[in-house]
Amino acid sequence: METTTKQPGIRVPLIDEEHAEGRTAELYQQIKEATGLPFVPDMFRLTSTNPRLLEAVVAGYRGVFYGDTLPRHLKELISAWTSKLNGCPYCVGTHSWFLAQFGGSDELLEAVSDASTAEELPVDERTMPLMKLVEKVSTGAYKITDADWARAMEAGWSDAEILEAIFCASLFAFINRLVDATGLGSSTDRSRVARQGDE
Repeated sequence: METTTKQPGIRVPLIDEEHAEGRTAELYQQIKEATGLPFVPDMFRLTSTNPRLLEAVVAGYRGVFYGDTLPRHLKELISAWTSKLNGCPYCVGTHSWFLAQFGGSDELLEAVSDASTAEELPVDERTMPLMKLVEKVSTGAYKITDADWARAMEAGWSDAEILEAIFCASLFAFINRLVDATGLGSSTDRSRVARQGDE
């Protein structure tokens, strides 16, 4: 029988992995395959009592991270940077950990933590226009202009790559708000992913 637990500070009940059944159990297995982790991160478990919503979150995550339009390290940078701009420590910690796993330097990880604008990120000239564009997704997507898009294309990014970058930033704008609204996002320490190796 599926049972739920309530964690301190988290406003919704969560289904533990060992108690997941049916579609929830199937989705939990997909999550572990998609993340490469031996556990289901709590971000996904926020919607575990409603498999229809959990399926939507899993589909979005797999849509971004299963694709190869952009390299994985860049998608993790976009995820961590978007989360920083949106003020979601949980997601910054989680995706900074993934960024490190996919080759992010200590300098880049420190900049994600400390920078205020994309201009402060230690990225190359080709990547900078793309990071400025995805930054606008969080700071005022309605302010994105044809010129912003053209600068990214002039730097060598295709329409498909720019679309994936925009989708990734938009997905994390959604995830950040889900995590924050339910009370999970208040601290990096809440991220089991970020804490790996410390436990």
